[in-house]
Amino acid sequence: MNVDLLPEDCFAHILSYTSPRDACRLSLVSSTVRFAADSDNVWEKFLPVDYMEILPRLVLPLVYFSKKELFMRLCSPVLIDQGKKTFSLEKSTSKKRYILGARELSITWANNPLYWTWKPFLQSRFTEVAELRTISWLQITGKINTKTISPKTQYAAYLIVKFAERAFGLDSLPSEVSLEVGNGSFKSQGTVYLRWQERKKQLECLGHLYFLHRDEALRSRVSEGDGERFAREREDGWIEIELGSFYNDGGDGKEVEIPKE
Repeated sequence: MNVDLLPEDCFAHILSYTSPRDACRLSLVSSTVRFAADSDNVWEKFLPVDYMEILPRLVLPLVYFSKKELFMRLCSPVLIDQGKKTFSLEKSTSKKRYILGARELSITWANNPLYWTWKPFLQSRFTEVAELRTISWLQITGKINTKTISPKTQYAAYLIVKFAERAFGLDSLPSEVSLEVGNGSFKSQGTVYLRWQERKKQLECLGHLYFLHRDEALRSRVSEGDGERFAREREDGWIEIELGSFYNDGGDGKEVEIPKE
């Protein structure tokens, strides 16, 4: 069958039921398919259903001339909610991803300068990070509502940090982590070591908490061995530690809480 014989709007309708990755690949078949694959009708389906509610929350407005261009721009993290979070889309699946900045987390004694220092950090996308000075009890909690993330999707939560040359102490014992959905309807628990396995260095800056589509993350993330879970270095030079995972079924407004002690 010659696809060039199909009306462009008909082919666009078919492509809207595929994925962003498939639409980009099929656009190479012919000029007819390319015009259909680039149409707003196709890329409107790949954007989140609530994207018009997300755009006003951006710190800096996006300039775009097509829905495909908007989608591609949203595949890179953009600051939202007064710069306290970032939002992005996973390019191949269009799943939502969020990063909660340190100011969006509940950190025990965060406002006590004996324990924490809030400071700008050029390597962070946020205006400031929390630098740990010294502490005897470390507790950090992040929350997100299931309505804000993609339904029918397996998610994982990661703590993203930087390690300091001079830091010590937090890697002597594993930290307890848990993830709870809907006031206990689902709960997972575990232990992690707050260190990068290769360097055995310690926590300097609490950068952010990250929620993303877990299937993509598992390709290169956390390594486990001998019952211990260690951190891994990201492409951007930060270190991430998986705290837990959960399946977001229908996005029915349940609260996801991730405490770490």
